[in-house]
Amino acid sequence: MGLIKVGVIGIGNMGGSHILQLDKGYINGATLTAVCDRNDHRIEWVKNNTTGEVQLFQDEEAFLNESGIDAVIIATPHYTHPEVAIKAFARGMHVLVEKPAGVYTKSVLEMNAAAKASGKVFGIVYNQRTNPLYQKIRELIQSGELGEIKRTNWIVTDWYRSQSYYDSNEWRATWKGEGGGVLLNQAPHQLDLWQWTTGLMPKYIQAFCSVGKYHDIEVEDDVTAYVEYENGATGVFITSTGEAPGTNRFEIVGDRGKIVVENEELVFYRLTQSEREFNASYKGSFGQPECWKVDIPIKGENSDHLGIIQNWTDAILKGTPLLAPGEEGVKALEISNAIYLSSWLNQKVELPINAELYYQKLQEKIKHSSLSRTGNAVR
Repeated sequence: MGLIKVGVIGIGNMGGSHILQLDKGYINGATLTAVCDRNDHRIEWVKNNTTGEVQLFQDEEAFLNESGIDAVIIATPHYTHPEVAIKAFARGMHVLVEKPAGVYTKSVLEMNAAAKASGKVFGIVYNQRTNPLYQKIRELIQSGELGEIKRTNWIVTDWYRSQSYYDSNEWRATWKGEGGGVLLNQAPHQLDLWQWTTGLMPKYIQAFCSVGKYHDIEVEDDVTAYVEYENGATGVFITSTGEAPGTNRFEIVGDRGKIVVENEELVFYRLTQSEREFNASYKGSFGQPECWKVDIPIKGENSDHLGIIQNWTDAILKGTPLLAPGEEGVKALEISNAIYLSSWLNQKVELPINAELYYQKLQEKIKHSSLSRTGNAVR
C-alpha cells in the first residue's frame, strides 16, 4: 500500500491542527486528500493555509462518497462522532475520532460494533497516552511494583475558563451543543488516563456536579466524584473550570507504596515490603514499613497529537499496535456518564450504567437547552 489518502471532517481548532500536520508532511505514510466543513470561512481558511491539492467539501455525504479517501479523521462536534464514524466504516474507511468518543455510551457502543464488523483500523485521539510520564505510571502499576491498588485521587482543576470563553460560541457549555461541560470538554483525557494507567474501571460512583457554579452556563463547571472499585479500592476525581490557580495532582496508593504526579514530576514512595505483610507481622506499637522516596526519571518525548496520528497511520500500513484503540473511548465516557447520572439521580450508581436511562435523562436536558441552533458548530 502506498500513501494513505486521509480526509479530515470538521475544521475547528483540532481539525485545523490535524490538517496542517498532514499538509506539511509531518505524518509519514499519509497524505491529506480532502477536507469537509459546512462553514464557508473554514473552507476558505483551508484554501489559504494548505499547500497541496486538497479537495474541499461542504456536504458530508459527498465527502464520504466522492473524495476517494482511505481513512478519515473526525473532528466534528461531540454528538456526531459515532454517526460519522459508522458511515465511514460502512464505506470501508479507517477511522480516527477526536475525543470524546461521543456523548452517551449507547451511540458509542454502536460505533464500536460497526468498527469491529468493518475490520478497519479504529483509533481515538487520546494524545496524553503518548506522554512518557503516564506511560511510566502505567508500567509501574502493570508490572506490580506498586502492588494492589488501594486508593486513587486526582484533583485536576487547572482547566480554568473565563465567561468570555463560554460566550465565544453559542453551542459551548450547552446540553444540546456539547452534551456536557468540564467532564465532556476538558477532562476526558484525565478520565481516560485515570483508568488506563491503573487498569481499573469503577464499579460504583457517587458524584456531585455543580451546574453554573462559577459561570453563566447550563452545564457543570465543578465536579466531585467518589468511586469504588471491584477489589475494594476507592477513589476521588475532582475537576473544575472555575479555580485559579488550579491544581493537577494525581495519587495512586498501593500496598507497595504511593505514586504522586504533580508539576510533570513523578515520585514513587516505595515500601521495602508490602504494607499488608508488615501489618500482619509487626509486633510493635507505632511502627510502619520502611519507605524510600524515589524520583523516577522520565525518558522519551511526548509526541502528543502527532504521535497518535502517526501511530494510527502505522497501524494501517504496518499493523503496529494502537496506543489508543478507538473501542477504548467508551471507558472514559462510561465514567463521565455515570458521574452525570449519579448527580442527576442523587444516588450511587453501578457500572456499566443503564445506557437507555442515561439517554432518556440526557434528552430531558437537551429539550430544555438554551441552544437555539447547532448549524455550523465545529470543535
